[in-house]
Amino acid sequence: MKTDLSHLRTDFPILSRTIHDKPLVFLDSAASSQKPTQVLDAMDDLYRSRYGNVYRGAYTLSEESTAAYESARSTVARFIGTSPTQVAFVHGTTSGLNTIAYGWGLNHLKSGDTILLTLMEHHANIVPWQMVARYTGARLAYTPFTADYRLDLDAFADLLDDTVKVVAITGMSNVLGTMPPVGEIAAIARDRGALVVVDAAQLVPHFPVEVNEIGADFLAFSGHKMLGPTGVGVLWGRMDRFEEMEPYEGGGEMISDVQLESSTWAPIPHRFEAGTPPFVEAVGLAAAIDYLDAIGMETVAAHDHELTTLALARLAGIPGLTIYGPKDTTDRGGVVSFTMDGIHPHDIATILDGEGIAIRAGHHCARPLARTIGAPATARVSFYVYNVPTDVDALVAGLHKARELFDVA
Repeated sequence: MKTDLSHLRTDFPILSRTIHDKPLVFLDSAASSQKPTQVLDAMDDLYRSRYGNVYRGAYTLSEESTAAYESARSTVARFIGTSPTQVAFVHGTTSGLNTIAYGWGLNHLKSGDTILLTLMEHHANIVPWQMVARYTGARLAYTPFTADYRLDLDAFADLLDDTVKVVAITGMSNVLGTMPPVGEIAAIARDRGALVVVDAAQLVPHFPVEVNEIGADFLAFSGHKMLGPTGVGVLWGRMDRFEEMEPYEGGGEMISDVQLESSTWAPIPHRFEAGTPPFVEAVGLAAAIDYLDAIGMETVAAHDHELTTLALARLAGIPGLTIYGPKDTTDRGGVVSFTMDGIHPHDIATILDGEGIAIRAGHHCARPLARTIGAPATARVSFYVYNVPTDVDALVAGLHKARELFDVA
């Protein structure tokens, strides 16, 4: 291994656990990552010593919490190469994508318009657009992928006609690991006048991201997939596009003034943060970003790449195992989905759990993709900074045990 991050494992208390008397091997970070002590301590400190509702009190605790919250916003902005005024805290990627779909889509889409998605999208980047299409009369279209699980750029070019007003695309498939060329796609789509929305839930936690270099109009990601807590995410947007949006939620703090019949909105980004925001969680996210920065995102990406390369090679040697996703690790993330002849993915996951190994099984909130590849359910492993090569060894041994238990020839 060129990148040895094994020393980080002591920062993650949960990795000292045993499951069924076996050391825990956690291979489900694409669903939600584990948290280092540094993140847990940052949140605990705020709760214990500086907690007061943000903005709302002219007293020390409120002022300290507010300062910590806005400092977290600045940390996020620096991490993705933007201004704090372009960072809205939301409750996760799903919340961010809904904010765009309803805040922008309901006010700009109409009958005859097209929303262009891909067949590898997570439900969070499909369902909100379906709902907005139902309300506005817009239609949905889907870019397919090729036999080697790459986005079909020729088909995308054919589908990108003058009716397309929104292009919504994943930065990295949570099932296939495929990383579409979002920068190239964004440039083409924006040149045609389409809004470009990137679901970066899997991209930002694992790769260096400069939002302005991507060239999209909006980008959303979650804290809990990048060593941070649940309940907090980030919606980044170009300021001119933010200004075209109406708030998705109404309530306290997102207003400038409220009259009996109408209201005016607070400045961006606060107009998109109705109610008490997840300020403790935002502080946890900032601590997670500091942790990742200390490692270096180039190192994080290289570590994922090395483990994925190892896993693909080892899994390819298991009889009857089919991998869904690019075999070439260029522009490919650290998730590997597969099936095994004669063994249901849920049985694979159960047997591996008996060995202390945590993986995912199912459609991974991507049913259109599952139907397209002809596998209603797959087993999925995913890697992060706390994984080591022996985790792959344990996985392979567990899969061989599954074959023995099911007497698969």
